Amino acid sequence: MPGGSPVPSPATLLPLAATTDDAAESVTNAASFIEENWATWLSIGLRILLIIVIAAALRSVVRKALTKLISRMNTSAEAVEGTALGGLLVNAERRRQRSEAIGSVLRSVASFLILGTAALMVLAALKIDLAPLLASAGVAGVAIGFGARNLVTDFLSGVFMIMEDQYGVGDKIDAGVASGEVVEVGLRVTKLRGDNGEIWYVRNGEIKRIGNLSQGWATAGVAVQVKPTENLPRLRATLQEVADTFAKESPWDERLWGPVEVLGLDEVLLTSMTVKVSAKTMPGQQFAVERELRWRIKEAFDAAGIRIVGGLQAADEEEAPADPSASVAPPSALANPASPQSLATTPIPAPASPRLPK
Repeated sequence: MPGGSPVPSPATLLPLAATTDDAAESVTNAASFIEENWATWLSIGLRILLIIVIAAALRSVVRKALTKLISRMNTSAEAVEGTALGGLLVNAERRRQRSEAIGSVLRSVASFLILGTAALMVLAALKIDLAPLLASAGVAGVAIGFGARNLVTDFLSGVFMIMEDQYGVGDKIDAGVASGEVVEVGLRVTKLRGDNGEIWYVRNGEIKRIGNLSQGWATAGVAVQVKPTENLPRLRATLQEVADTFAKESPWDERLWGPVEVLGLDEVLLTSMTVKVSAKTMPGQQFAVERELRWRIKEAFDAAGIRIVGGLQAADEEEAPADPSASVAPPSALANPASPQSLATTPIPAPASPRLPK
């Protein structure tokens, strides 16, 4: 057409029409596919959303409940701390660390279980076969557990130690491999301070037996050796007077959990006899009570004239000076030439040789 755009030929319009038809068909197929499956997708999406919301809400509720429980435990510990036996039966720092450790473990376990279950439910909602996944996770868990068995042993031992309250911060324990005062209790390692100030890091899995020296009560025992010639009624009366006076004076009356008992003779020998005194004390106070009891018993015995074995002898009991002649050896029987012993030791003279005739 003169003066206008050229008119495309029918051969040129055929590919363009085919392309337009293909696009329309694709759009139609997509629309029909969406129309057929949108209800399923919506159902799966709402199911996944519902699973996530329920899991998050349940996790939040469980964690808040555990936190409130731990706070209540700490509050009860603080209430007991203000009583007369607060510092003895309940250590606030120990209860706080123990409750926080238990709370951390419980919160982690709860979160793992809830979120793990929710993840599996989401995968199941997406029509994903969980059998290969679970099998792979089981094999991986076995391999990791075998490689980190010591770590797992330490962790599980720490969890049971904390939950059973075998020891806590401030306790003096004997763990076999080390002994001392507990400074920190962890899920994997227990930190101890030894008697010389050293710090011991003990793996919980290595602790086979534990001796807690700070729980309940302790026993203070004092044994005194005196001469076997001492008057027993006077000896018992002196010790009983020391025990009664000691139990009434401060601060020892607060450290004792019972009267000081005179147990009597613990051992009787030819040269000495042992008298034993015992008392129940607060945990960790037995050594101070023993030292003070020894001090007072020594003062009372000196005032009563009771002699302790190994002490200085009294003036009236000093031994007489030794006889100077005691160190001189007795005369020997061989000194007398006429004694039978001397005659027996006299050498026999040799016989005279016979003379030959000339």
